[in-house]
Amino acid sequence: MIMGYANLEGEEIPKIGLGTWQMHGQTCFQAVKHALAEGYRHIDTAQFYENEQWVGEAIKESNVGREKIFLTTKIWEQNLKPEKVRESFRESLDKLDTDYVDLLLIHWPSQDTPLKDTLNAFMQLKDSGKIRHMGVSNFNTHLLSQAIKLTENQITCNQVEYHPYLGQEAVLRLCRENNITVTAYSPLARGRVIEDETITEIAERHGKTASQVALRWLTQQDGVIAIPKAENPQHQRENLDVFDFKLSQKEMSRIHALNRNERLIDTGYVDWD
Repeated sequence: MIMGYANLEGEEIPKIGLGTWQMHGQTCFQAVKHALAEGYRHIDTAQFYENEQWVGEAIKESNVGREKIFLTTKIWEQNLKPEKVRESFRESLDKLDTDYVDLLLIHWPSQDTPLKDTLNAFMQLKDSGKIRHMGVSNFNTHLLSQAIKLTENQITCNQVEYHPYLGQEAVLRLCRENNITVTAYSPLARGRVIEDETITEIAERHGKTASQVALRWLTQQDGVIAIPKAENPQHQRENLDVFDFKLSQKEMSRIHALNRNERLIDTGYVDWD
């Protein structure tokens, strides 16, 4: 299949990855293993998902070399003090059965740990070669601006909820100004896009599904990556097959106009833009 790519510090990263939130045990193992066989080369996990060991096992038992896979994990909020960053990350590496991860993110900003301390620990891991890129997740523009300054522009990614019903204009603007990719989680709005009349109409015109159109809308945007969760092999294949057509500017605008600031995931930690 054709793949689209975003640029991350001069490296190409697949614009469609596999999200693994709420996948566990053999379900997670089989989903990741099948995805890699299908052609996925971007896998997203996290400490909080409690599935790193299954992701690691699937990668190890696949026929895909580790160097060909872009692997992301995240440090959970309770592990953001420097000593816990290092300790918990070692545990993540052991579970993933790898010597390094391609991208390490702060999963959620912490109210208890100074951002500077956490980012210093991340930079030390990067200097050691244990992580190739560093970033954040669920950061608003205020926090992201701080992170950029504290790391002297070493932040390469901000992973946020982004789909047709939740615009991220302010975050996108700041990220583009600083060459930071935006990774969209919940890109299909937990399945809500499937029944959307506007998206369905556009999909019929292109001979695609509503999910494929929503993913194309995201990945057609500059610097935007999407990580839809998919356990079903058919859905995995469908989500990957979105780069053989292009939405018109009018179609892109119609989907942008669906924004209603509908946020599906909110811990209350962040004052959203």
